[in-house]
Amino acid sequence: MSTVHDCNRPDGREAGLTAAANAVRAGGLVVLPTDTVYGIGADAFDTEAVGSLLTAKGRGRDMPVPVLVGSWNTVDGLVMSVSRQARALIEAFWPGGLSLVLPQAPSLAWDLGNTRGTVNLRMPLHPVALDLPREVGPMAVSSANRSGQPPAATAQEARDQLGESVDVYLDGGPSGEPVASTIVDLTQSQPRVLREGEISRDQLAEVLGVEVEPAQ
Repeated sequence: MSTVHDCNRPDGREAGLTAAANAVRAGGLVVLPTDTVYGIGADAFDTEAVGSLLTAKGRGRDMPVPVLVGSWNTVDGLVMSVSRQARALIEAFWPGGLSLVLPQAPSLAWDLGNTRGTVNLRMPLHPVALDLPREVGPMAVSSANRSGQPPAATAQEARDQLGESVDVYLDGGPSGEPVASTIVDLTQSQPRVLREGEISRDQLAEVLGVEVEPAQ
């Protein structure tokens, strides 16, 4: 049976993070608040758990799951190299609403879907969404909703859609305006926006000193 923990109270947050960490380590799924919308997460290195996440969402492998990290340093072990452009964007916008698509380290034993050798990384600006990956390591996290349905802005909205497929719900209150993160592809020489969200192309260009191609 799923459990719900009120992370707005110190004792509830502590108990919730402990329960969520235990669930992730056991191959389970958790719902957690982020700085954009609520996410459904699993251990990024647990192939079965990531498969369960895709099943819970009703989503195929053609839409790979992004990865949330709890610190800048974690990125170095997940990608082939952190380019100058990637480092500049990380320093400017992390933690925050920016996701970076980078070539993944070829030695990684994970299966996030049909990633074509890349990984979508983000460090969220939310204490719960930072504390949990710091405790359990990189997490595969997607928006906490059934595919084709609106993203969840509350834990209850997530529970209404995902139900008992999730082991632990961490309730951090309403997420506010559900603005998605901006996704930037840095796998080619020219930075390209795959999805424009919280961070604008103008903000990206100001940091990088070059024009950023728009989403197609």
